[in-house]
Amino acid sequence: MTRPLAVKITCGAEAPERANQGLTVAGAAVAAGAEVSLWLTGDAVWFGVRERCPDLGLAHATPAADLVEVVRSGGRVTVCSQCATRRSITEADLVEGARIAGAASFAELVLQPDVQALVY
Repeated sequence: MTRPLAVKITCGAEAPERANQGLTVAGAAVAAGAEVSLWLTGDAVWFGVRERCPDLGLAHATPAADLVEVVRSGGRVTVCSQCATRRSITEADLVEGARIAGAASFAELVLQPDVQALVY
């Protein structure tokens, strides 16, 4: 049995390898059957916005939009509420199934028994 996994990405196109690594781990965990919750903060929020997902331009890497779709289809995508507000992003702007939530929701998730949290 796999442990539930919370992956928090704190960067976007300004740190493409780190952002891509977080997306890749989240996508691989979904593919392995894990319960995955992807949390997007800072400029990573753009990964959760419809038609605004940055192209990270990394050779030998799956495009970020494809990785977000893998996670979205088998896990949960959450955009930081403060980060969204600072960028004038609303839930209507997000990819299907994504939501906006705050730090208290993240803390509640990662404090549950057996949840593994990874931050990129």
